[in-house]
Amino acid sequence: MARYLTALWPDRRTLWRWHFFAGLCCLPFVAFLSVTGTIYLFKPQIDAWIDWKYDHLPAAVSPSPEGEVHAALRAVPNSAFLAYELPHSPHSAARVLLTRQDGQAVRVYVDRNTHAVLKTILEESRFERLVFRLHGQLLLGNIGSIIMEMVASWTIVLVITGLLLWWPRGRQRLAGVVYPRLGADSRTRWRDLHAVTGVWTSVFVVLFLVSGLPWSFVWGHALESVENTVGRLTSVKDWEIGSVPAATVIAGHPPTPPASAPAPNTMDMPGMDMPDTPAPEQRQLAGLDTVVQAASALAWPAPVLVTPSGPLWSVRSDTQNRPLRESMTITPNGYVTAHSTFAQKSMVDRIIGYGVAAHEGQLFGWANQIMNMLIAGGLLLMSSAATLLWLKRKPAGALGAPPALHSQKNGFAGMALLMVLALVLPELGASLLILALAALVMKARRKP
Repeated sequence: MARYLTALWPDRRTLWRWHFFAGLCCLPFVAFLSVTGTIYLFKPQIDAWIDWKYDHLPAAVSPSPEGEVHAALRAVPNSAFLAYELPHSPHSAARVLLTRQDGQAVRVYVDRNTHAVLKTILEESRFERLVFRLHGQLLLGNIGSIIMEMVASWTIVLVITGLLLWWPRGRQRLAGVVYPRLGADSRTRWRDLHAVTGVWTSVFVVLFLVSGLPWSFVWGHALESVENTVGRLTSVKDWEIGSVPAATVIAGHPPTPPASAPAPNTMDMPGMDMPDTPAPEQRQLAGLDTVVQAASALAWPAPVLVTPSGPLWSVRSDTQNRPLRESMTITPNGYVTAHSTFAQKSMVDRIIGYGVAAHEGQLFGWANQIMNMLIAGGLLLMSSAATLLWLKRKPAGALGAPPALHSQKNGFAGMALLMVLALVLPELGASLLILALAALVMKARRKP
């Protein structure tokens, strides 16, 4: 029976070769993701530190969001109003978000007492946005997103082959299996640090990779295509697919009423007096003061954005803890026409929301941040240990890859698992086809 089960899986040399080449390509990126991901974990604290002086101003006496927006528009010529972010406290400057003619989003900090402009910065130039694009796109846009998706796909192969290589195979001792042998010789110590750390972090690594796939360019659009072809798997998305301009992210989507209920007719609502038709800028800002006051009373988790939605207003919480997100559509005089919550989203949306919130370390507060930081540190240790092991064992001037043997076998279960992964992960499947074709060409050249 044991021999039959062994025949289903690749032999150790085959696993080693797959693990070696996958690691050679992926581990530099894994280390990079560990560092940038750790920085992004503490985005709320870093943002608060960067904006400290704009959140410690004299308390606002009689704030006017409309006046603050007008001041921001004057500071950025030929711009258009995009969104108003609710101040964090009475001592906070107003954050007004505008779009320039080139489509770039601009954040303007305005003193709520004097309406003086304190700071102007492009959204894409903000520190947290730079780290976000470094982590997911290498600052290369959709090309970088495709590269990182390829890395994520092969890292899953790396994890599976690593677990199969680590499997004790009848060993009784826990040393080198559950905990590293730190007192052993140098090579054994680094091998254990790589293998044992990899095992303890492997489950979390797969969860991180899977929860990040909906944001990637190829897999995210594939999910969107399946939704449009097969059925409504997701509702309005609140995650980015590939490289999305900051202005598009800020604009967001207004909440919609349930499909079973007809959209409310604002013209027939009691007490609803639609304004006359003033100048375009005034019409766009009509009722902003009232809407901001109503939105402040909701006490939703920050950041809360107020955006124009035709003649109405959309208010939404963009908190990283996505299960706490809510959104409303409000008339200029404060009448709510639609309200949506996380619980009303489809199952796929909720699963992705929980995954992304945990991925970003915001699902259960500081404990989530500490846990993710430890996992990222483990990944960095595992990558460093693997690199040192490779440098110690590889011959000078050679790659040091495990040599192929004629007796190697892939095993039925191993090949079946690889095919399933190739179907679920399009970029892995495409790269496997390319590798198979390259192997056939090289084999044909060797025959003569």
